[in-house]
Amino acid sequence: MFVRLIRTGRWLAPKATTNVRLGVSSQVGRLSLFSKLWKRVACAGSMLVLASCAYLPPPDQTPSPPDSDAALLLKQMKFEDVPGWAGADHSLILPAFLKSCSALAKKPLDANMGPDPRMGKISDWVEICSDAEKIRPGNKVEVDFFFQSRFVPYLASNNQNVEGLFTGYYEPELEGRWGPEGNFSIPIYSRPNDLVAANLGEFDDEFRGRQIAGRIVQNKLIPYNSRREINNGALQGRGLEILWVNDPVTLFFLHVQGSGRVRMADGSTVRIGYAGRNGRPYTSIGKELVSMGVMPLKDVTAPAIMNWLRTNPNDGQRLMEKNESFVFFRVVDGDGSLGAQGVPLTPGRSMAVDRKFIPYGVPIWLNTTDPLDPKLPLRRLMVAQDTGSAIKGPVRGDVFWGFGVEAAERAGVMKSRGQYYLILPRSRVFDPTT
Repeated sequence: MFVRLIRTGRWLAPKATTNVRLGVSSQVGRLSLFSKLWKRVACAGSMLVLASCAYLPPPDQTPSPPDSDAALLLKQMKFEDVPGWAGADHSLILPAFLKSCSALAKKPLDANMGPDPRMGKISDWVEICSDAEKIRPGNKVEVDFFFQSRFVPYLASNNQNVEGLFTGYYEPELEGRWGPEGNFSIPIYSRPNDLVAANLGEFDDEFRGRQIAGRIVQNKLIPYNSRREINNGALQGRGLEILWVNDPVTLFFLHVQGSGRVRMADGSTVRIGYAGRNGRPYTSIGKELVSMGVMPLKDVTAPAIMNWLRTNPNDGQRLMEKNESFVFFRVVDGDGSLGAQGVPLTPGRSMAVDRKFIPYGVPIWLNTTDPLDPKLPLRRLMVAQDTGSAIKGPVRGDVFWGFGVEAAERAGVMKSRGQYYLILPRSRVFDPTT
């Protein structure tokens, strides 16, 4: 095994651009195994140059465990039986799909597409990507033939339950300054260079895809500072501040979304993206509000949560700090927010998934309802290009809606039930019962 180190030093402000997001079973045996793994990882601190410890790899977030009983089941379908497929314009997905193809092209051809062998090898997808590049932009006939001749749709379910939850996220905008100034006293931090992570799958296959993160203190790996500790100054004096903002509530939602834009005093815009997280558990403050009796579950939306936090600033601060997970950022260039796959996200076409079940780059047919009008169906092709701490399970998705007022509105209220179909290579057709 080898060490991969990614360091961040003091971040110097560049010129702003104008264009500028262990599920361990309760069985005693597995708990014992995890205990042994933790000890082995902790002991690795004194041999960091030899052990399998690495700085949390951006832009991926540390995966969160699914329900211990979760299982992705796939039922082979025909395209004509997929709701809404026949009447859709599939050419709209091609630019987003080709972005994922560019990331897949950098991987070894003999590598698996993901942890699930049913998704095929990288070579299967690279061949399909090569064909996709030949399609003329906007040609509906060519793109329809492309999908139907090279793919097979599979209805996804979680142990026969085909219905899942679909939410939305967006790119928020904050006001900021390059240095502390008046009310602009809340820093956005870059990634600390003492943040380390261990890939537990390198210690035992049973924990493949799971990570723990922390910092080395006296040759031991301990948990990294929590949100509360960082808010109280745990990282001050280390030169990690990128810029300063004036709104703790919008900043909290920036941590949830993973990327955003900061408008500076001169009117320029700085785009910032995900660079890592502290490895602490993610806690939904919406669920906390429900458990506190503040609001019923049906009323929990992003606008409602933000309104409560602003109306109750002291209690709101304590509530936000119940979510110990803390996100670090970096300045990003180019158009669009970067997803965990490392490619720009496409509004309305990129989806965050649980990457323990769905690999990046897989086309997904979404069948749910419009967040602004539940009477209207929302049926379209999307591409798995991102992940998130709250996205857990085989049938769970988070739709990226982009930037602006409408995007924020759609993302803020989206809590739709629905299904999705994985669009997998025809060359890898398999018996779904195996």
